Amino acid sequence: MHEMTKGSNVGLAALSDDAGSVLVSLSWSSAAGAGDADVSVLLLGGNGKVRSDADFFFYNNPASPDGSVQLLGKTPTGSGSEDRISLDLTAMPPEVDRAVLAASQYGDSRFGELDDLRLTLADRAGEALLGYTIAGATTESAFLFGELYRRGEEWKFRAIGQGYETGLAGLATDFGIDVDEGSEESGESDDLSAEGAAGEAVSAGKVPQAPAAAPGVALPAQVARATAPDGVAAARARRPRTAKKKVTLPKAEKKSLAENDSWQAARLFPAGSLKSDREREGRATSVLLSVMAEVPEFGRRLTAAFGAPAGRMQTFTEVALPHGDSPKRPDGVIRVERAGKLWTALVETKTNGNPLRSEQVQNYLDIAARRGYEAVITLSNDVALEGRPLVQVKTDGRRKHKVALWHLSWAEVTYQAQTLIRHEGVGNAAHAWLLQELLHYLQHENSGCHGFQNMGPAWVPVRNGIDTETLCRGDARAVEVVESWERLIRQVCLRLGGELGQKALPVQRGRRGTDPQDRRAVLADRLCDDGRLSAELRVDGAPGVLALTADLRTGKLRTSIDVPAPEGGYPLTSAKRLIRLLAKAPADLHVETLVEGNNGPRGTLERLRPEPADMLPKGGDLITGFRLSLFKGMGATRGSAASGFIRSVDEAVDQFYASVVAHLPAPERRPARASDGVG
Repeated sequence: MHEMTKGSNVGLAALSDDAGSVLVSLSWSSAAGAGDADVSVLLLGGNGKVRSDADFFFYNNPASPDGSVQLLGKTPTGSGSEDRISLDLTAMPPEVDRAVLAASQYGDSRFGELDDLRLTLADRAGEALLGYTIAGATTESAFLFGELYRRGEEWKFRAIGQGYETGLAGLATDFGIDVDEGSEESGESDDLSAEGAAGEAVSAGKVPQAPAAAPGVALPAQVARATAPDGVAAARARRPRTAKKKVTLPKAEKKSLAENDSWQAARLFPAGSLKSDREREGRATSVLLSVMAEVPEFGRRLTAAFGAPAGRMQTFTEVALPHGDSPKRPDGVIRVERAGKLWTALVETKTNGNPLRSEQVQNYLDIAARRGYEAVITLSNDVALEGRPLVQVKTDGRRKHKVALWHLSWAEVTYQAQTLIRHEGVGNAAHAWLLQELLHYLQHENSGCHGFQNMGPAWVPVRNGIDTETLCRGDARAVEVVESWERLIRQVCLRLGGELGQKALPVQRGRRGTDPQDRRAVLADRLCDDGRLSAELRVDGAPGVLALTADLRTGKLRTSIDVPAPEGGYPLTSAKRLIRLLAKAPADLHVETLVEGNNGPRGTLERLRPEPADMLPKGGDLITGFRLSLFKGMGATRGSAASGFIRSVDEAVDQFYASVVAHLPAPERRPARASDGVG
C-alpha cells in the first residue's frame, strides 16, 4: 500500500488497473471509546465551489442519484470506528473537477481527542491502494482528509490534512455553502410519506421508533447556498427542500377485514410450507435477489460496499458454471451494467445455523477469477468479525484479475430493509410494499434467516467451568465465547438501529493497531477471572453509552446508562427532574448517584420516588451524573429459543431502551449536523 504524506499526490492508475470505483475509509480511535465524527463529500467544479446544494453529501443526503457518491455508514473496528464512502469515478459528471473528502465533529468535541486519524483508499476489489495518516490534531473540529481530482482522463489523489476550528460551518463556507448555526427548531419538513407518516409503529413490546431523517433532503434547514439571496436563504432555512418524495410505511396498519385472528393474510413470499434447509436456502436467495433487482435503493444499498457500480441490475439463481469435471451451481448471480460494462458477483447462501464451507467458496472464487467476475458474496446467519474470516480460502497471487470475497449477515439485510421502509423511504409505494413483504419473510419463524442464533459448542463448558471455578486463563473455549458475544452485540446494534432509525454501534476500547485476536484473548482471560461478558453500545440520540454485562456466575444481565447531571442546577432539582422523567420506568430500576472521585447513594426507583432527596450525597459532594441500571435473569441455553441466552439479551436491551432510555432527554443538539433540519 502506498503511504502518503501531507501535500503529496499520486495517480490511481499507477496503483491499480481497477480504480474506476473506489472505497474510501476515514477512521479514528479513542482510548475512552467516546469519540465520533461524521464524514462528508463535496463535489467541486472548476471554480473550486459546489455547483449546487446537491453536491454536498453527508448524513442526511447520503447518495447521489447517479450513484457516483454513496456514504455507506460507520462500522466498528478493533479500536474505534470507520466511516466508508463509495465513489464511482466513471459515473462522476464531467463538470466535476474534484471530490473533497472531509469529516467533522459537533458540539465542543475536537479531533485532538481522537487518535489514529487515517484515510484509506481501496479499489473495486477491496485491495487497499493508499493510506494517509493525519498527525498532530489539536483543537480542530473539522478536517479535510484529502481529495480526488482530474488530470486529463486520469484521477489522482492528494493528501490535504487541513483542519478547521470552526467545524462544518467553516469548512462548508470555503466551498460556497453557508451554514446557519441559529435556531435548529424552526425548520419544517415536507410530508415524506404517502400516508403523511414517517414510519410504521413498532409492534408491542419492541423499542419505540425515534424520529428519523429522510435521505432525500438536499440540505438541512441550517444549510443554504452562500450565493443565494437573503430572502431565498431564509425561506430555505424555514422549509428544507426535498429532492423527491419518499414513501415509508404508515404509522399504523389498516384495520383488518378478517373475521378472526386465525385468518392469515396472503403473502407474496410464503414461508410456512418450507420443509428442508435446501428449500429455505433456495427460497431465501430467490426472494432477496428478486427484490434487490426491483427496488434500486435496496439493491444499491447492499452492493455499493462491495464495489458494484450504480446501474441496471439483474439477478439470477441456480446458474450452472463449468468447473472441472462437473459444473458448479452458485445459489445466485448478481450482474450490474453501467456504460456497457458488467460487474458480476456470485452468491453463496446459507440459512439456519448451517456454516459456509471453505471448499465450496474456494470453487466459486476460482470460477469468478477464471471468468473475469468481480466478487463472491457469502450470505449466512453468521456475523463476520474483524481479523476472523468465516471461511479459509487461498488467493492465487499470479492471477492479474482480482476477485473480492465479501460477507453479508441476514441480520444486516433485515436492517437495511427496515431502515428504508420505516425511516428513510423508497421511490414509490410498490417498492415499499415489496420491501415489506421481504421483511415479513425474513422475520418469519420458518425462513431460517434470523441472524446469529447460537453461542456455539463452547458456551456450556465455559459456563460450567465458571460455575465450578475450573476455567483457566488461556482456555481456547473462552476465546470462542468472546467471539460469539461480539457477534451477538453487533447483531443487537443492527436490530436496534433498524427499529429506531438511528445509528447504533458497539464501542470497542483500546488503541488502533492492536491485533483483534490479541484483544479477544485479553477479554477471554478477563472472562475466566471474573465470569463476566461486557459490552457498550452507542446509539444516536441516546444521552449516553448503553452498557451491557452478562454475569455468568450469578446468571444476571445488567443494562445501564450514565446520565450527566445538568450544569449549574440545584442538586435536589436535578434529582426530582430525573424522577419525573422516569415516571414510566420499572419500579426495580436501580439509580446510583455519581460524584467526583467516589460513588454516591443508590436505591431502587420504588424507594426513591417518594424521597428524591435520598439521592443527594452526604457532605455536599458535587454530583456528576446518575447511573440507571436494570437487572434481569439470563437465559441458560446457547440458542435463540425463549429460554436461551440470545433471546434474554435481546429482551433486556429492548426493555431497558423502551422503559428507560426512550424517556430521557437527548443530548445537546449538535450544531450544523446534517441530520438536523427535518422536523
